[in-house]
Amino acid sequence: MIAELIAVGTELLLGNVANTDAQMVSEGLSTLGITVHHHTVVGDNPQRLTEALETARKRADIIITTGGLGPTYDDLTKQTICRAFGREMELHQDILEEIRSWFETKMGKAMPENNIQQAMLPVGCTVFANPVGTAPGCAFQEGGVHVLMLPGPPFECQYMFEHQAAPYLERLTDGVIVSHEIRIFGMGESAVEEALREPMTQLTNPTLAPYAKTNECMVRATAKAATREAAEDLLRPLVEQVKGILGDVVYGVDVDSLEAVVSALLRERGLTLSAAESCTGGLIAKRMTDLPGASKVFRGGVVSYTNGVKAGVLGVPDALLEQYGAVSEPVARAMAEGCRRACGSDLAVSVTGVAGPDKDDWGNEVGTVYIALASREGTLCKRLSCGRGRGRGRVRTSAAHNAFDIIRRTLLGLPL
Repeated sequence: MIAELIAVGTELLLGNVANTDAQMVSEGLSTLGITVHHHTVVGDNPQRLTEALETARKRADIIITTGGLGPTYDDLTKQTICRAFGREMELHQDILEEIRSWFETKMGKAMPENNIQQAMLPVGCTVFANPVGTAPGCAFQEGGVHVLMLPGPPFECQYMFEHQAAPYLERLTDGVIVSHEIRIFGMGESAVEEALREPMTQLTNPTLAPYAKTNECMVRATAKAATREAAEDLLRPLVEQVKGILGDVVYGVDVDSLEAVVSALLRERGLTLSAAESCTGGLIAKRMTDLPGASKVFRGGVVSYTNGVKAGVLGVPDALLEQYGAVSEPVARAMAEGCRRACGSDLAVSVTGVAGPDKDDWGNEVGTVYIALASREGTLCKRLSCGRGRGRGRVRTSAAHNAFDIIRRTLLGLPL
């Protein structure tokens, strides 16, 4: 079955809000075996929405709209869709009472009168309840096309898709699509594609597709079958084949991030980590503490952005700073060792580098980064070039990625 997504909202066209609903819904549809051929975004304009609907109904079996289900004058998705498909609307008293109760119990106030329109839904539709907001969704079939309306706020949209829309759509499909994400750091998209070209060109089901991501790469392995179990049987040997071809640049399958892998490895080994950061400005600590349960493995960090903090807090000798400069291997090593002492951690990573926009006083080019990792066995250090001319943010992100990969490789006994 072919689906088309229509996102409604002038704020999307203006770029004020990212259309994350489309990504979430598309991913959800793929797991149901439903193919998405088109994404459309229209403003809060009935005429343009009508035109988009007329186009979509000619080329899709399923139309899913997001947004425009609110109580304000410009929330016209339901009215426009009903006119386009010749459907009357009616007041659902039970839905109205749910909305009224939501205001009284969650907001502690009476429901505004304009929220009544949210309980106006197409005659004969399947109602999608919304316990996390006030806008119910719905679905109906007309002229061989299934039309589903979901709210725009991302949390509400995701909740309704997972709990209401997905079960509705499952009844329409004759199979499932299962994907696994093979996450890669240390090899670019073109190199990955070249390494996998032979199996990729020979595959029809399952398939492989490489994707470039920020400072890393991903290969998605996808299979379609009658059941999830059958699809997994197709994917299992393929995932192992890809891991065998690419080697240790694969840092995980269906994992969220490098830091998540590092956190899991630390937990498995009963080890703790701390971080001394200069050019990354606390990014490593942030990414670690974004993870649930981080306190079990992450002791803390020091943002030693100045030489005074490097010396005064981490105990980096002034002689090293004067002789080699802050962006140097000796200083990186001393930062890691000082951080390990200060935080009482098993491991300590340090990062010092030039984020830009200009080279430093010692002639180090933008993107020059030293990363050190201290442990009871000793301290290792690596010099990297994290992207000249890519901007401060990219240099910092690349440095943090590399730091996590060095920790991963050290914990697994892999070469640096």
